[in-house]
Amino acid sequence: MEIINNQYYINGVSITDLCNKYNTPLYVYDLDKIIMQYQRLEKAFNHTRMKINYACKANSNLNILRKLAEIGSGLDTVSIQEVQLGLKAGFKPEDIIFTPNSVSLNEINEAVALGVKINIDNISILEQFGHQHENRVPVGLRINPHILAGGNTKISTGHIDSKFGISIHQLRHTERVVKANNMHIEGLHMHTGSDILDVDVFIRAAEILFDLAYNFPELKYIDLGSGFKVAYKPNDIATDIEMLGEKLGNRFNEFCKEYGKELTLMFEPGKFLVSEAGYFFARVNVIKQTTATVFAGLDTGFNHLIRPMFYDAYHQIVNVSQPANNPRIYTVVGYICETDTFGWDRKIQEISEGDILGFYNAGAYCYSMASNYNSRLKPAEVIIYHGKDYLATKREELDDLLKNYVEIEL
Repeated sequence: MEIINNQYYINGVSITDLCNKYNTPLYVYDLDKIIMQYQRLEKAFNHTRMKINYACKANSNLNILRKLAEIGSGLDTVSIQEVQLGLKAGFKPEDIIFTPNSVSLNEINEAVALGVKINIDNISILEQFGHQHENRVPVGLRINPHILAGGNTKISTGHIDSKFGISIHQLRHTERVVKANNMHIEGLHMHTGSDILDVDVFIRAAEILFDLAYNFPELKYIDLGSGFKVAYKPNDIATDIEMLGEKLGNRFNEFCKEYGKELTLMFEPGKFLVSEAGYFFARVNVIKQTTATVFAGLDTGFNHLIRPMFYDAYHQIVNVSQPANNPRIYTVVGYICETDTFGWDRKIQEISEGDILGFYNAGAYCYSMASNYNSRLKPAEVIIYHGKDYLATKREELDDLLKNYVEIEL
């Protein structure tokens, strides 16, 4: 967002006009920013054979998926429904990778029938899959490297107590299952967590997979997941993608020579591509002053933006309606019948009832984690592309909430 003549704009479109046109609460995505992030990652690894698979759990809006497919992205999926969405959005089956966790063999076989790439993250399913398919269906192995990384324990996925992946200490067991079932292992995969700042964490994780690779001579790809940290505050530190591209890209090229053939380096960015491209807007219902706190109560709650309550995530909040006002201290809260606090003791331009507040970094894990808690309806989603706004998801109505109920005569 930028301020022009005392008004906030996204890519040339007035926020006030958007909120008046589509009402609040409202999600807005700058599609040009998403494309820019994709191209930035591509450029950082332009000297390496690299494939980007967008982690669609971050934001599965069909219009965003279509544009990413159009510019050459692959798709990282974790459910059969995400696979189906990806196919509907125009991704080719071979460009979709399916890396589920704790799902049944039946769901994995559904994905096999659709022709997508399969990653398996536990020995039990690996053995069942191998017994059924042998080498007729190539698979990747998701490895748990026992590296603790990420900005929060709830988004750290590669440590020793994590439910994700086959432990590196189970390599011999894994090899026995693969050999006994004559399986074709085409890839090695890991994802250590989200909000990883240190480039060397990726290097360490990569070296673990490089070492394991020599046990599997038919590999086609090494997949390092993602977890790149994005900026959440002004002057915040983010993962240095250019440094990562130079250091990891060079090391990967060296590894391919040592391995004896050129493999593909894969990444699965979600937040990196969409977080900073997204904004969330809500209207102030009430200013409530207590003996200790001044609350700004909004027409939304953690049913629409759960990350601050679930992950203690920070979202910068600004007063879109009054950007020139002097700042005061507010605690910003929602209308849910539980404690739903978006930010404690925030300096925000003085707020009046009816003002619109804007949340930054709302492109990832916001709408996709929204719910109908308190029987509230989900907001609309709007995409801005080349300076024009488009309705991408309609605001829910009561009929949407009722459509799956079955009335029972009791």
